[in-house]
Parts: sequence; C-alpha cells; structure tokens
Amino acid sequence: MNPPAPSAPPPEPPRARRGVRWLLWGALVALLLVAQSLLVGLTLSYEEARAQDRVDAVAAAASGEMRRQVQRSLQSAQSLTWNDPPLAQWHYDALEMLRQRREFLRMEMRDNDQKLLNAVETPFRSPVFGVMARTELEIEMQAACATARRVAAPQFSRSYFVPQAGGLGVEVVDLCLPLDRGGRPRGYMVATLALGQLLEDAANATAARDHELSLVEADGTRLVRAGLHRGTGVFHATRLVDLPGNSLQLRADAAQGRPGLIPNLTLALVVGLSLMLLGLVVLLARDVRRRAIAETALAEALAFRRAMEDSLVTGLRARDVRGRVTYVNPAFCAMVGFEAHELVGSDPPPYWPPERIDEYRQRQSERLSLRRDLSAQREGFETQFMRRNGERFPVMIYEAPLLDRVGHHAGWMSAVLDVSAARRMEELSRQQQERLQATARLATVGEMASLLSHELNQPLAAIASYATGSLNLVNEAGQQPGEAMAETVAMLRQALERIAEQAERAGRVIKSVHGFVRRRERSREAIGADLLIEAVLPLVRLQARKSGTRIEVECPKPAPRVWVDRTMVEQVLLNLTRNGIQAMEGDATPLDQRVLTLRVTQPHARWVHVTVSDCGPGIAADVAARLFTPFFTTREEGMGLGLSLCRTVIEQHGGALDFGPATPNGQGTEFRFTLAVPDPARHAAEPPVA
Repeated sequence: MNPPAPSAPPPEPPRARRGVRWLLWGALVALLLVAQSLLVGLTLSYEEARAQDRVDAVAAAASGEMRRQVQRSLQSAQSLTWNDPPLAQWHYDALEMLRQRREFLRMEMRDNDQKLLNAVETPFRSPVFGVMARTELEIEMQAACATARRVAAPQFSRSYFVPQAGGLGVEVVDLCLPLDRGGRPRGYMVATLALGQLLEDAANATAARDHELSLVEADGTRLVRAGLHRGTGVFHATRLVDLPGNSLQLRADAAQGRPGLIPNLTLALVVGLSLMLLGLVVLLARDVRRRAIAETALAEALAFRRAMEDSLVTGLRARDVRGRVTYVNPAFCAMVGFEAHELVGSDPPPYWPPERIDEYRQRQSERLSLRRDLSAQREGFETQFMRRNGERFPVMIYEAPLLDRVGHHAGWMSAVLDVSAARRMEELSRQQQERLQATARLATVGEMASLLSHELNQPLAAIASYATGSLNLVNEAGQQPGEAMAETVAMLRQALERIAEQAERAGRVIKSVHGFVRRRERSREAIGADLLIEAVLPLVRLQARKSGTRIEVECPKPAPRVWVDRTMVEQVLLNLTRNGIQAMEGDATPLDQRVLTLRVTQPHARWVHVTVSDCGPGIAADVAARLFTPFFTTREEGMGLGLSLCRTVIEQHGGALDFGPATPNGQGTEFRFTLAVPDPARHAAEPPVA
C-alpha cells in the first residue's frame, strides 16, 4: 500500500485572520501615536526654550537701551550747566532742551537751600505739577539732592507718582545735579523725567513689537508699561537698570502664549504625512466602493439613455470621421423606413436619393475637411432624404462634434427633423397670405376712394365757389361801363387764378393721399410754419365768412421752420379749422364770440407746437373717448375719417396730436400737434423754402 499523501494544513479561520490583521494595524497605529507624541513633546519643549531665549534677549536689549537713554538724558542735562550761564540764558537753553527731548517734563534751578529760583515746563503737555503742587512732592527730590551734594555727582531720586487731570497720572523720577562755582556750592539743577517716555523710546529702539515692556518695583508693582501687545505672563524676563542713586527693574513679557500642537514646519510635515497616509487608505477603500456604485449607475444611465433615445420622435444619427454611420435611433429608422443594421456601416447610405449621391459626397467631403474647426459644425442645414418606398422628403439636420472620453474628435452627432409637414403648412400659409394681400389691396382701394372723396371736398367746393362768382361777374360785365369792366376783368383773373391754385391743390391731395395709403416715405421739405398757415387761410376765411367766425393768427416773427410733407400737413390744418368753425355754428355760440385761433409756438429747440382752438361748447366725455376712432362721426354728412387721418399724418411726421378744453372753465376745444424742426446737419445742403 502506498502511504497516504500528507494532508495540507487546515486553513486559518477567517475570524483568526481578521484578528491578526487588526492586531498588526493596532500596533502600527500605537507606534505612530507614540512617535508622534514624543516628537510633539520635544518640539514643544524646544519652542518654549526658544521663546524664553527671545524674551531674555529682548529684556537685555531693552535694559541696555534704557541705560543709554538715561545716560544721554544725563549728558543733555549737564550741558545746561556748562560755563555757569546766567539765569536768563539758562531759562532759554532749558526751554530749547525741553523741545528737543520729550522725556524731560520740567527743569528747575534751586539755590543751596533748595528753594526754587526758576522753572521751565515742557511745551508738549500741561504742567506736570498742575494738579498737586510741587511743594507737596519734594521729598524724593530733596533726598536725591542731599545725596548728590554728599557724593558731588548727579543722582536720581526714587520714582514717584504725580496725579494729573482727569484721574490720570504719570510716573516720574527726578535728576538732581549739584552746582559749584570756584569749588563752592551755589545750588542745584533738578530735571523731572517721565519713566514712561524713557521706556517707550527703549521699546521703539529695540523693535520689541511682540513683547510688553514694563518697569516694576521689587514687590512686582508695575510702574509704567510700553508695547503694542499685552503680555500673557507665560514667557518673561527681568533685568536691572542701574541709575546713579537708584535702580529700576525692567520686565519683558512676551505676548505669545504657550506653543500650539504644531509649532513648526517639520512637525507639521510629519503629522501631515501621517494623516495623508491614513487618508490614502481611507480613500482607497472609498474608491473601491465608489467604483462599484459608479458601475451600477453607469449601467442604469445606459439603460435610461437607450430608453430616452428610443422614445424620441427626433432622429439621431452618429457618424465617424470618415462619414460612415455608426449609430441610429428608432426614430431615424422609422423616418427613412430602413432597419438599423441596414444603415450602420453602409456606403452610400440607402436614404440618399440616387440622383444626388455625387452632390452629397462632395458636401460630405467638404464638411469632413473642416473637422479641425469644431465650432463650424454646429450650424443646421436643410437637405433631402429618401424613404424605402422612394418618396423624397425634406429634413433639417443639426450637427455637432462627437468627442471621445479624452476629448478627441471622433465624428459627428446629428439631430434630424422631418420638415415635410412644416413645408406643407408653409405652402398653405403662403397661399393664405396671397389671398389676404388681395383682400388688403381691395381695402386699400376703398380707403383711397373714401379719403379722396373726403379730402377733395374742400378744394372742389372752393373751385365751385370761384366758378359761380366768375359766372356772376361775366353776366354783370355786359351792363358795366369801361372802367368797371376793367375792374371786373381783374376780379375774373383773380378768380381764375384761385381756381387754378385749387385745382393744383386737388392734384397734390390726390398724389399725397395715394402715397399716404401706400404708406411710403413722403417727400418732405423745410418750410416756415407761417407759410403753412398762410396757404390754408383763404379757404379757412371763406368758410369763416359763411358762419361769421373771426380768425386770429398768433405766430412769432421770424416763424420757426418745420420738416414736413407740406400738402398733408395743410390738410391736417384744414380739417382742424373746419371742425373748429363747425363747432361754433348754430345757437351754441353767440355770433360775437365766434373766434378761431391758430397759434404757433416753439417751447423746445427740436419741436414746434401748432394749436387750433375754438370757442364752441366743447366735446362731451363719451364723444372724446371715441374721437379718433375711424368712421366715427357726430355729423350726418361726415364719414369719420378726418381726425383719424390727421393723427396718422402727424404720427408719421414723428409728432403727436392731442386735444383738450381751450379755457380753464372747460369752454371751447383746443387741438394741439407737434412738428419736428429740420436737423441742420441733415438738411444743410437743401435750399430754403421762402
């Protein structure tokens, strides 16, 4: 018998494997934490030592600088006693010294009994002993002067507090210099110095911006302080400032507290790398999980996109860079009548009409040559496709570049719309538009006929009146002597000239109304507003004489010029004046009050106002609401076109036509319209109309 094969060791249980793995991870994390903790502790200790060293250096520098400041102040004070100057000269020199050195607050000259002979105050502040008299604060000064006389050298007194106005105060120290003349004492010079100013100068000189400097007593009482920041009391140092006869303690207190957990870049990098390693492990686990989620979402998105493309009524077609079809949706297949497998990869596509294959190939090659200019492929174009049954139909294609996952150009994606139904609707709309235009032309013919019949009434009536008058003059001419005959002939000539003018006017009316109905740009000219009124006055006065109306014209001299179609604006004036005269006929207005006023004003450099006002009963509210409505009239013989056409003419001139009561009490009616002033730059080359 063959010996049995050695059996493989039993597999380690999954729970045991997980326990070992977690144990290793725990040991690694524990080692990292211990190493990080030790590193942080050592770094913090090092940073604290560095901070304390910086405070010691600042304290040493500030104390040395303060000694130098005091020494310079002492030398400056001693310079005032050189050559034994007289009291007046000393006063002048002391005042100059106080202007130069701000630490000096007061200079005094005293005799051997320390009685005050002269004193000079600093000009930069109120007197230092203004609140409490100097005699009440002389104890420290007297002790310093006694010591100075005994040792024959300048001495500083102990510092003391001098109250100031407003509840404030200043900490000062007195410098006493003994004075001798020929070896015999002759008095003292006392200088009062501000400790705060001395400390501030020392702080500025040492650039101790992040530290608070203060002078303290032996028991820790703070006398004065300097610095931008308050000290935290964590890192501080004390130095002794030796002065002749006195010693001061200078304390430097750092504004910095204890170092944080990450005090420097090295520790920050180590901790940061450790955290990044842990973060990478976490991110790797999350990436695996996200990849699974992304694959699921991608499958769902593909299913959703396919369902969406299958539900579209717009055809979708994808082509590669060679122009071959790579994808079509069901809507495109239904549009052309071919299956997807018949279209993908076919060359030429079966939906191209055979007679246009060469044309389409040429167009496709041109578009393929522009593939580098991707922005040029986003325009839509119209072409023609063929269904399976051979029917040709128009389509609109909107094409955009198709990019792969790295952004390279891989072809084109096209949206194809069947526009055959839209073309049929356009043809029906075109036919309907032609019928509407024919109807509009018929309406224009009716409008022209109505307008001509309305506008030619006045010139034809004038012609008829002049013709009747001429016939009467001819009948009477045979019965008149020779002199009267000549006068009659002259009147006939004048009447015939008026008939010719009105006939010409009627011709202009027909021409202008024809152009008005066609809505073309009229031939306009620059003309004086007074000439427009003078042109219509004969006809206006003819109608006014029949009703007993008086005509008044108000026009400035020289009259403003306007840019108008003369004939059409004259027709507006005739219509408005005729309506005004007719409004005053009958019993509504007494004969002596029938006045029609034509007024021309220019309230603005670009506009001229023309006003036609009557003294009639006014316009009722219900009539005013419909006054400019076409074919609305209050007279049986009227057609209701006058005011509507007047407003249209004025608006075509760029102006506005409006109306209102002529007087504040509501009597009469005033029609107002505006006309444009000629533009000098536009009409400079045109001859003026006289």
